[in-house]
Amino acid sequence: MNAELRLVPGLEGGRTEINLSIPSAKARLVFNALRGILPMAGLKVRRVNEEGEELFTSEEVFPDGSPAMALCGLRGKEDITQTELATRLGISQNMVSDMESGKRNISLKMAKRIGEEFKIPYKCFL
Repeated sequence: MNAELRLVPGLEGGRTEINLSIPSAKARLVFNALRGILPMAGLKVRRVNEEGEELFTSEEVFPDGSPAMALCGLRGKEDITQTELATRLGISQNMVSDMESGKRNISLKMAKRIGEEFKIPYKCFL
């Protein structure tokens, strides 16, 4: 199993591209190793999508985010009312309101129920 490494200097903005081709079976291992090494060189690792656009974590976008904000955001994304969300979760609209306002914590059990109902990771509601 060989790896191929190529250096492409002279890109726009004084940047250089490094192309690395490795066997698929080793991709995750090499990726994680590089992600760990780059900060030692004073570089911040930024993920990009297929179009080259930067991807951001929810913590970067919403540094003061909360489970309440995540629940409210989910409802907005799904374009449903508090009553519709409550019906889907089998709880009262008042409970949804209290969770969105931060008056009531979202329990682990409720977070898992939300995650299952909307097919998303439950941990963003904790």
